[in-house]
Amino acid sequence: MGKLFGTDGVRGIANKELTPELAFRLGRAGAGLFGQHNKQPNFVLGRDTRISGVMLEAALIAGICSAGGKVTVLGVVPTPAVAYLTRKLGADAGIVISASHNPAADNGIKFFCGDGYKLPDAVEERLEELVLAPQDDIARPIGGEIGTITHYPEGLDTYIDFVTSTTAADFRKLKIVIDCANGAAFEASPRVFRRLGANVIPLNARPNGININVDCGSTHPQALQKAVLEHNAHLGIAHDGDADRVIVVDEQGKLVDGDFIMAICGLHMLGKGQLADKTLVATVMSNLGLHLAFKRMGGKVVTTQVGDRYVLEAMREKGYNLGGEQSGHIIFLEHNTTGDGLVTAVQLVSVVKERGKPLSELAAVMKRLPQVLVNARVKDKTGWEENPAIRAAVAKAEKELGDTGRVLVRASGTEPLIRIMAEGPEEAALKTLAEDIQKVVFAELSK
Repeated sequence: MGKLFGTDGVRGIANKELTPELAFRLGRAGAGLFGQHNKQPNFVLGRDTRISGVMLEAALIAGICSAGGKVTVLGVVPTPAVAYLTRKLGADAGIVISASHNPAADNGIKFFCGDGYKLPDAVEERLEELVLAPQDDIARPIGGEIGTITHYPEGLDTYIDFVTSTTAADFRKLKIVIDCANGAAFEASPRVFRRLGANVIPLNARPNGININVDCGSTHPQALQKAVLEHNAHLGIAHDGDADRVIVVDEQGKLVDGDFIMAICGLHMLGKGQLADKTLVATVMSNLGLHLAFKRMGGKVVTTQVGDRYVLEAMREKGYNLGGEQSGHIIFLEHNTTGDGLVTAVQLVSVVKERGKPLSELAAVMKRLPQVLVNARVKDKTGWEENPAIRAAVAKAEKELGDTGRVLVRASGTEPLIRIMAEGPEEAALKTLAEDIQKVVFAELSK
């Protein structure tokens, strides 16, 4: 068995790659690891709506209890609810069973530390070592020391109370369509916005275990765009399967992605003196228009490599309080320790309400520069950074763009691809520049 943990926990096709046996071992390993400081470690466990979730939940619980751990079972809740409730309940760790925006056949298992943050690499590596160890030396208590299970359905209510407490705004007179992706937000998100006074029109809020993310949610927003126009709504909200991210649609049916959400909320916070060090954290994939918008208003954008964990690391290291990704994974660190699609949506709608302007007008604070992304399939993606021909091709493109754009070349984390992104004022010119680099990369690395 190879490396288990990817960028966001253990993922795979449920019952094929992510089996109940593996879930059981993960449960035992988790109890063994977190039981080093607490003989009967406490875990908070939540899942999304996938048909395989109950199966994996049962196996995880069995593994934890067999090693003496205690489990508080939340049922179907958003991923950020697990992060929040892990802290709120004083648990040793939290666990989420979800594959986020992936197809229904997939599933995943990821852990949070007791402070609500994702596991550091070193802890994750130790957990993996325990799972893959040739001999299971983790304790197997008997009698009264076997672990226990507590069902805590009121956890969802506690999380909803928390989300609504992050704003003082009144959403009455707002009509909002919410696409729940038939996922973990199907109950929570409509309840949050109704409690805040909005007229809510739920979409894809009838999960059956196999319809999660199917032609809906943040990765397929077309139905939401259509519904916003049909209902003459003020805006639409689209979650992914586990509700840790959000994409929004304005009253004209146009998409408002994570970059625009960060621009609207970040610049609003900047204007009120609430943005720490006048700085937003984004990844290298965020549009240059976001950087220009902040520069124009006296703020700045710090960039990290792709991945919300890197955004969070930079935020914690420097004390920044807002960061995120173009995909809609936004972290309001003063509210939660991970990307939270419900908190993000509430903060955005609060700005709409406070400013008294339509979302389309607020989004105009940022102008998106054209981006062109092409891929070069290669035999070996290692060492491309030192290749003289590739470096020369990139340098040539950067010289042509000057201060008006940028070029980003990076290796895919999961496929034998080199990804080339060019950004600037003219799309046709960008396409030419990106394809010129693509040809060089292919010629150099596909031999």
